[in-house]
Amino acid sequence: MSSFKDFSFAGKKALIRVDFNVPLNDAFEITDDNRMRATIPTITKILKDGGSVILMSHLGRPKEGPTDKYSLKHIVAHLSKLVGVEVQFANDCIGAEAIDKAAALQAGQVLLLENLRFYKEEEKGDIAFAEKLSKLGDVYVNDAFGTAHRAHASTAIIAQFFSPANRTFGWVMEGEVMSAEKVMHAAQKPFVAIIGGAKVSDKILIIENLLDRATDIIIGGGMAYTFFKAQGGKIGKSIHEDDRMPLALEILAKAKAKGVHIHLPVDNLVADDFSNIANTQTCASGEIPDGWEGLDVGEKSREQFAKVILASKTILWNGPMGVFEMENFQAGTKAIAVAVAEATQNGAFSLVGGGDSVSAVNQFGFNDKVSYVSTGGGAMLEYFEGKTLPGIAAIKG
Repeated sequence: MSSFKDFSFAGKKALIRVDFNVPLNDAFEITDDNRMRATIPTITKILKDGGSVILMSHLGRPKEGPTDKYSLKHIVAHLSKLVGVEVQFANDCIGAEAIDKAAALQAGQVLLLENLRFYKEEEKGDIAFAEKLSKLGDVYVNDAFGTAHRAHASTAIIAQFFSPANRTFGWVMEGEVMSAEKVMHAAQKPFVAIIGGAKVSDKILIIENLLDRATDIIIGGGMAYTFFKAQGGKIGKSIHEDDRMPLALEILAKAKAKGVHIHLPVDNLVADDFSNIANTQTCASGEIPDGWEGLDVGEKSREQFAKVILASKTILWNGPMGVFEMENFQAGTKAIAVAVAEATQNGAFSLVGGGDSVSAVNQFGFNDKVSYVSTGGGAMLEYFEGKTLPGIAAIKG
């Protein structure tokens, strides 16, 4: 594997797997182009080197082959503006048109291939399909971290058709992998992991993996109420998982045995309805009355969590502290964002990963005040769980 920074693309056709799975409205207008913008530095570096670019991506989940709704032709105009050159488009990702347009590509030019998932072979990881794609370029660049956990033809299988010297990560992948590895394998202590979200079952593998790495784990969001109930507390009608209560107690016991400090909320903002205009009150954890549900952590919890975060040198944040989408229940998540930003300013390394956490830092305007914001979603979650990601393994060999 070559370092992207040091690789010279002069005279080479770079076949790049990007993640242009962007949301489109009914008029086929892009409503969020962050994934496209993230890849522009990779494309720009290749063009400046004197290379040409062939982009391949999926869009949506087409079930029956080519579908206009999922055609990547809808993003060509916007992509051209972002790149600064007119992007060519091939109405297929393999076949004569793709081959001819790729072959005719000159230095400084960009070609976008049609949706990879118009072929079932893509998701099946078909070797013959991957080989056909590989013939379009001289160098393979994977810059789609969001699909790195899938062993698809274009993300993992294709790499075998390029020598180690001719396959590399792009800037997006390189940044994601380096940041994740720094947190999971080279973290400075104290290392706090902030884990939120609704269900223990969604985060159990992450928590178990972190018990061997973190010094502190903050648990918030809906999953905290499973812990409270497991310990005999009253949680009213708060979201919880009865079948995961033994697991919650097991986590607490393992953490104690390993010397890892688990920080649960000490108080909660509760409501009599799942609504932004519901009546609210603050209750001590484990003392929520019947008919009320916890929708955010309380003020004492925010202060306690902030102290832990500010004393840390490495911070991983995955999941909100409450229903931050509702204005009256976003104070806990915002307090975490403020503390993480302040700790980062003081020299800590902070990685925010997972869809809701990323949404929160963007919503509160803290995305440029933390060390790294992962766009990986499911891929980053699986990495935190300790799983090998096929898209990473394929490049590294």
